[in-house]
Amino acid sequence: MWMRGGTSKGGYFLAEDLPEDGTARDAFLLRIMGSPDPRQIDGMGGADPLTSKVALVSRSAREGVDVDYLFLQVFVDQAIVSDGQNCGNILAGIGPFAIERGLVPAQDGETRVTIFMVNTGQVAVATISTPGGKVSYDGEARIDGVPGTAAPVPLEFRDTAGSSCGALLPTGNAADVIDGVRCTLIDNGMPGVVIRAEDVGATGYEDRETLDNAADLKARIEAIRLKAGPLMNLGDVADKSVPKMMLVAPPRNGGAVTVRSFIPKRAHASIGVLGAVSVATACLVPGSPAAEVAMVPEGRRKLLSVEHPTGEMSCVLELDEAGAVATAALLRTARKLMDGEVFA
Repeated sequence: MWMRGGTSKGGYFLAEDLPEDGTARDAFLLRIMGSPDPRQIDGMGGADPLTSKVALVSRSAREGVDVDYLFLQVFVDQAIVSDGQNCGNILAGIGPFAIERGLVPAQDGETRVTIFMVNTGQVAVATISTPGGKVSYDGEARIDGVPGTAAPVPLEFRDTAGSSCGALLPTGNAADVIDGVRCTLIDNGMPGVVIRAEDVGATGYEDRETLDNAADLKARIEAIRLKAGPLMNLGDVADKSVPKMMLVAPPRNGGAVTVRSFIPKRAHASIGVLGAVSVATACLVPGSPAAEVAMVPEGRRKLLSVEHPTGEMSCVLELDEAGAVATAALLRTARKLMDGEVFA
């Protein structure tokens, strides 16, 4: 099934329908996406990392969990399939897909689907619109980066801190200095390196095309990323899709912070779901570059609007009594695009 999940798009498969052997599976996925090729002309990929994604879904044997979800990023112009990260946008389509494939029985009205994210061992709960016991993709929810409206898919994340790096702040520091630049190395669902845009010669308000054409800027932040990888317990990240690079600046449109993200070597058209959660969390870390530019509301329940090139993404962070982030939630939408056979 081909679906749009949030601001991404990709193929959703029952895990049992793909080869068990990882090498054979990855060869199949490269073939169906048309990689490696900048245009992905001989496959289903859309010549963009945001449209070259795959979800493998299976009924879960874990207590209190409905389905297991493995995310795979199929590189566009390299023969690489990576499981080194989650994708919170593709996650938005997992609930509807699981119900449509009979893995989860639909309730009348709404159906909650508890999802184990295999990549990082996290659990998320998606609430799916199911009037009359059938998935409905129609609704009035609107998210920036996607035209029109659709049924809302609220996502609640549990135990996201340190899911890939072992700790929210893997170095234990609010800020580390790499190549003379202050960075926050953080993982609240998505490993990220958060830098003030002005510290690397950017404004933080550039559009995607401008950033993708800024060769010197991209080379500078890639050098930082390569050094940050081992510090974040990720090892050599030269051929990995994490950590993401996040350039932050003061908000301009009433939000909490402005972000320009790289995924990791191309500028993102918006921002990834879990990337937004990690950046929003960085805004709450005293002494971090993000905290220095952010406008953070008072109270234990904080609504942080993360501004990006095509709009904003609102994150709801709930703090515990010690002031640490206890839960994170946000709103996405999804839509079924095609259900059929794909050929390799």
